[in-house]
Amino acid sequence: MRKKLGIIFLMAIIVWNVPSAFMAAELVDTADVDEFVMDYLERNGLPGASIVIVKEGRVLYETGYGHDSEGKPLTETSPLRIGSVSKSFTAFAVLQLVDEGKLNLDDPVVKHLPDVQLNDPGWKDVTIRQLLSHTSGIPSPTIVAPANDLEAGVERLYDFKLQSQPGEKYAYSNPNYWLLAYLVEKVSGIEFSDYLKQKVFSPLAMEDSLTAVNSGDPVQGLSKGHVTAYGTAIPWTELEKMFMGAGGVVSTAEDMGKWLSMHTNEGKTGTGEPLLSEELLEESYSPQPGSEKYGLGWSLSSENVKPARISHSGALSTFQTQQDIVPGSGYAVAVLLNSFTPTFEHAYEISSGIIQLTEGHEPEVKSPIPAIIDLSLGGITLIYLLLGGRGILRSKKWAERRKHQPAWRYFLRVLPQLAAAAAVGWFFFIVPTLQDNSSTIMDAFGIWPAAAILLAVIFLIGLVITIMRVYDRMRMNGIR
Repeated sequence: MRKKLGIIFLMAIIVWNVPSAFMAAELVDTADVDEFVMDYLERNGLPGASIVIVKEGRVLYETGYGHDSEGKPLTETSPLRIGSVSKSFTAFAVLQLVDEGKLNLDDPVVKHLPDVQLNDPGWKDVTIRQLLSHTSGIPSPTIVAPANDLEAGVERLYDFKLQSQPGEKYAYSNPNYWLLAYLVEKVSGIEFSDYLKQKVFSPLAMEDSLTAVNSGDPVQGLSKGHVTAYGTAIPWTELEKMFMGAGGVVSTAEDMGKWLSMHTNEGKTGTGEPLLSEELLEESYSPQPGSEKYGLGWSLSSENVKPARISHSGALSTFQTQQDIVPGSGYAVAVLLNSFTPTFEHAYEISSGIIQLTEGHEPEVKSPIPAIIDLSLGGITLIYLLLGGRGILRSKKWAERRKHQPAWRYFLRVLPQLAAAAAVGWFFFIVPTLQDNSSTIMDAFGIWPAAAILLAVIFLIGLVITIMRVYDRMRMNGIR
């Protein structure tokens, strides 16, 4: 009897200490995950992805697929930009200061940042909670001037006016999180990048994570991301901008696993150290006044999304990321892509597919919609080239048929071509210079290459046809 009890006790110890990789096989079939992700990448022409799957505070599986812009394998330790997923980290830092009694969520922002003044009387009523939940009314402009630090970034807001009354409605805004990062600096007395390193990354052993001020700041080991076009991916330089607080974190799938493990372990690290109270952690996942679908740094899924999840997506001009927590099952997933597609959220689709596998369901296989859209645009571009080339070759005949028309009527007929060329030219040559921002013509192409190529063809053909028709009119009238 004693021998049998000893065997049972020994077996219990073995089961208790079984490696997480082995347990993962019981919880989710990693071979199915690999097959799904690799098939997805190939079907959509994406260069690579790294993923991590967590359950109830423990990493079950982490790996990488494909390659980086230099042709090297992408792994779970490859650093990638996570875009707006960074907002969850900024919100977490603010909540830590609330936990320490240095802030209250419903404090007016001006109480802690008296030197920050927006050009709107409603600014004095904006609270920290409203910044966190995107209900402040602060707009999120597409074109902003460059900045080299958080203080300069916040100064760009001084001529802003609120788009709505504070707390009235949800409106996603990056400037909310520039302000929050600046708030962390001022209240803690520590630079924001150092605060995240000391208070979040280091306690979680996220050794390969950091936050940059600008997208152009060099990061060791970080290779270029990609833009997608016509079902393939092209290495591209990230659009230059100051994004600290709103999108500046660089991380890895391995580190994101540690982050999500803490979130699915009552806010505790792997060693049991609490980084945030359960009460504030739950508050961050909860709907806020005026914002039913956004908490404090986290998005909340709609009723038609099954299973329900707490999430945040992130997208820059060459990277895309998705993090999801599924409260019903205890699973959490992060997907990091070294590419960006303007017409589809690939990271969200991959994460959703993995979640379906954890639920015991087959992921839905969708057509490569972005490639279909781009190829359709490519077909339109080709047709426009053929028709435009025909118009250029027949420009002289076109002018001769209208040589007896009065000049005003003739030039009125030329105006549509000129207007199209001018509109596209404004997008490519004028927009990158507005407000002295850091974007370039190449950035304009990188936003959506297939659409940009079509626009470039429209511009060139419109310009050439306009010039030739005006020239032919002048020649027929003896003007040289």
